[in-house]
Amino acid sequence: MQHQKSKSQNTSPRQLAFVALRDVHKGAYADVALDRVLQKANLADSDRRLLTELVYGCTRRQRTLDFLIDQLSKKKSHQQPKDLRIILYLGLYQLLYQERIPASAAVNTTVQLAKENGFSGLAGFVNGLLRQYLRLVEKDTDTLPTSLLRLPENPVERLGILHSFPDWIIQVWIDQFGVAETEKLCIWMNQTPTIDLRVNPLRTDVDAVEAALQNAGVSCQRLPHLPQALRLLTNPGPIQNLPGFREGWWSVQDSSAQLVSHFLDPQPTEVVIDACAAPGGKTTHIAELMRDEGKIWACDRTSSRMRKLQANMQRLNLKSIEICIGDSRDLSQFTNSADRVLLDAPCSGLGTLHRHADARWRQTPESVQELSMLQKELISHTSNFVKNGGVLVYATCTLHPAENEGVIESFLAKNPNWQIEPANLDSAFSTYSTPQGWLKVLPHQHNMDGFFVVRLRKTKHSG
Repeated sequence: MQHQKSKSQNTSPRQLAFVALRDVHKGAYADVALDRVLQKANLADSDRRLLTELVYGCTRRQRTLDFLIDQLSKKKSHQQPKDLRIILYLGLYQLLYQERIPASAAVNTTVQLAKENGFSGLAGFVNGLLRQYLRLVEKDTDTLPTSLLRLPENPVERLGILHSFPDWIIQVWIDQFGVAETEKLCIWMNQTPTIDLRVNPLRTDVDAVEAALQNAGVSCQRLPHLPQALRLLTNPGPIQNLPGFREGWWSVQDSSAQLVSHFLDPQPTEVVIDACAAPGGKTTHIAELMRDEGKIWACDRTSSRMRKLQANMQRLNLKSIEICIGDSRDLSQFTNSADRVLLDAPCSGLGTLHRHADARWRQTPESVQELSMLQKELISHTSNFVKNGGVLVYATCTLHPAENEGVIESFLAKNPNWQIEPANLDSAFSTYSTPQGWLKVLPHQHNMDGFFVVRLRKTKHSG
């Protein structure tokens, strides 16, 4: 009988979420911790979805949940035993953000979790705290009963607590976009990310892929300005089981990332260098745009991160890509050799926080400064790869001026033989254009990952 109980306990999605979150709080990446428990458990699809939602949701909403515990308990959240704090997160997250789960089920399963994980003596405390929260909500129509909780007046802290971001990120966004736009951006970043496909025109076309997906019961939509893109509107299950995956008809790539290679505008027979290529989504897109004619050098420091590119080159049947393992700051053999260079720089990822549940807690103002220095070194070296008259596209998936505008302004100040080449006003890129000539994709306005992209041309009278 005891054996039977532990078996059901170990396979419950809430217990598995508790195990994964314990790993996250010890420093594991949320996706790695989740993957580890998913591989060991044999769960129904609905349980897999609940487990995924709980792990990512509790990680993402950590600050809001801590604030609630602080308000509802005499003991502050950080003073609670670590494992008990995770159990409270799971209960409160379901009450706050999971409308399909009845409140009674959320409370009872959380009390059960406490009993099964060494907190039998505190089961009454867990039950009381969750029921106290429910009583507050009954008096207030908001999900988070803001009128009854003492939220700070300061807009940075208020938005940080309500939407669960560190103050420094909120401050960076308010400085750029103002309070109202920052709130919209926060709300967008807490949504479940969409999946976009990029159709491979060397193998098929958008019509054929759209029809094949619809026949498989997966609805999708086309995206303006992006001729190869399809956005999935239903949960597709395992991606590799979708029609056309093995045949190389398409790749998974966010629409913003697709925009970057279109803006690079590579032409057949050219020499193109992708300076920070792993995991290779943009490299394979460049090859498709060049009709697989010409030469693309895909450079990256770590060979392990290039394995995904090698697998995709085979699946998509692309022959024009050569892999070069090495740091782009050291590859002097490429000097003056490329018609176009893409520098998709390592960055803080503040434009893709919805895709990485723990990224908002991992980055710091200090890590941004270090990245900014690396980005300046990379652009300074990779610009030497470009022939006179050639093009360099600098791109990041962050919304931080130190990594975007700051890097470009610093580079242009030191390199008078380079200039910004803005998008044509009548082109598809004009939606994202700024007066300075670079592109900025703002998630809450354009409904895709946040990106910064600029095209620079090396003038012929190079020094």
